[in-house]
Parts: sequence; C-alpha cells; structure tokens
Amino acid sequence: MSRPGRAVLVEGPRRHRLIEVPVPVPGPGEALVRVHAAGLCGSDRELYEGTRAEGYVRYPIVPGHEWSGTVEAVGEGVERSLVGRRTVGEGFRNCRSCARCRAGETSLCSAGYAETGFTLPGAFADHLVLPARLLHPLPDDADGDAAALLEPAAVAAAAVLTAAPRAGERIAVVGAGTLGLLALHLLAAGDPAELVAVDPRRRAVERARKAGADRARRPGDPDPGGYDLVVETAGARGSADDACRLARRGGRVVLTGIPAPGARGVDPVLLATAQLTVSGVFGAPSAAWRHAVRAFAEGVLRPGELITHRLPLPAFAEAVELAGGGDPEAGKVLLVP
Repeated sequence: MSRPGRAVLVEGPRRHRLIEVPVPVPGPGEALVRVHAAGLCGSDRELYEGTRAEGYVRYPIVPGHEWSGTVEAVGEGVERSLVGRRTVGEGFRNCRSCARCRAGETSLCSAGYAETGFTLPGAFADHLVLPARLLHPLPDDADGDAAALLEPAAVAAAAVLTAAPRAGERIAVVGAGTLGLLALHLLAAGDPAELVAVDPRRRAVERARKAGADRARRPGDPDPGGYDLVVETAGARGSADDACRLARRGGRVVLTGIPAPGARGVDPVLLATAQLTVSGVFGAPSAAWRHAVRAFAEGVLRPGELITHRLPLPAFAEAVELAGGGDPEAGKVLLVP
C-alpha cells in the first residue's frame, strides 16, 4: 500500500480542502519530488477566487507552481543519480517538437497551454510528479526556502534576457513586487549607469533599494524619463502605458506583468513616433530557467530576502489572503508541507 500524503485541492472558486492522497509513483521519464516549500503569487489568488482567465485553470486542481524540493524517486529511463538531489522544475509542459520548441522558445509551445499548478497537479502537496527533463538540479547546500522563488526568478530572467541590457544604460523597473525585485537583482549585476524602481507602495520602495535600485520613487514623482530600457512587472491597469512613456525615443520596453482587468492600452501613436521596441514575456523558456538557477547559485539572485511568511500546508486559505491581500508588511508567502 502506498504511503499517505497530503494535498490542497481547490474544487472550484473559493472551495478547497486538505485531502489525503497516495504518494504517486513516477512513470517512465518522470521524477517524484518531495516538496520542501512552495510560494504563492497573484496567479494562485486568481485561481482560488475564480478570476483567472478561462483556459488557464482546470478545476479541481492542486495549485502550486513555485516550488523547491528533493528528488525522491525516478521512473524508467531517468538517471538514478538525480535521486537525493535538491531541485526546482519548469512549470510549462512543452512538447519539444513544435517549431517554437525546436527554436528554443519553449514558453511559446504551440501544443496548447498546460502548466503545473493550473491545469496539472502542483506543489501545494507533500509530493509532486513531473517529467524529469523539466528539472533543474541545485547545489547541495542550496537554501530550499529561497529556491522556491526560482520560478518567478526565471520569469524575471526571461525579461532581462529579452531586454539585453548593456553596461552604462539608464534602466527603470516599473513595479517592485516579486518580479520587479528579482529583475533588479539581475539588472544591478550588469553595471547600469542608473537603475530606478517605480512603485506606489512605501515598503516596496524600501525593498527596491535593498534589491539594488540606485533610486526608487512613486508614480507621479518628478522624473526626467528618457530611459534606455524599461522593464514593466506590475501588471497594473496603466503600467504598460506608463512604462512606454518612461522610455527614451528609440528605447526598449519589456512587458512582464500580466495586465489587470480593464488595463489601459499603449498609445499606438507613441509607439510609432518614438520608435519604441516593445516585447512581452509570459512564463520562462528553459534558457531563462538555466540563467536564473546559475545566478542563484552564484549569489546574484537573493530571493530569500523577499520571504516574510512561512505557513504549514493546512493554512492555505490564510496564505492566499496574505498573498496580495494588501498588507504592506507581507512579502513572499511560502507554504511548507
């Protein structure tokens, strides 16, 4: 008989329960991971409240797409040397055979959306099974709590790799939440002439300075603009347009935050006359995961600084309220099985 395990099952909007489940057995090509910690973000809150866009969630679901853990068993065809390794893993289940995957753009897989914690069982559980090819092993001494934030770190890395910052550039980051702070870590390492964070929240501004911003300000504060590069991570109603207006003529803008309902569009006249280059990021391809894991191992990424709460698995509802509930002291919230 399989050993019992636990999982948080969200049956529908605002309906969840802690269930007992058998520990899964990894099939061919799969790995079984004992979860060390799993983070919550705004997408998990949307999943719980029922506001996530149709097609990007499948109820009932065990959420949890930001996680770290240890490989406990592997299936047929997987290197047994993975057993016992600390690891994180990609969430998008790419097909590896479509044109976009073959080009290395695995987050643009054309086989259809499938992601751990949204359409497939996630890490708000004692164990998680996923294809071993999606794992990114960590150093033996890696901080498991901090490593749970490598999923958003990979998204931040995807934004920075897309932006291709150059030393000596003036750079602004719009939004100093999890993505913005992690992007600041990476951008600060590239020797910018100026690195500015923009966020309306006082505590977020303080955290941005700690993350490497030379200067942090609130929207509406005087700013000369004219930045070579602007990375938008807020996903607020007007933040995409705000980011474009901060860029210099011929500048680059990377949109990373998922737009809020009713978001204001970007002025097409501004895009044309200022000749801006605007790119978008959704999720992270394998190359961005590799970049984030390496930056974490080298101490460039310091995601542990963002964690403010660690709660047990049964406290899922409390964790959801903390994650995005407006508490200025709440940073990153972890569920720890």
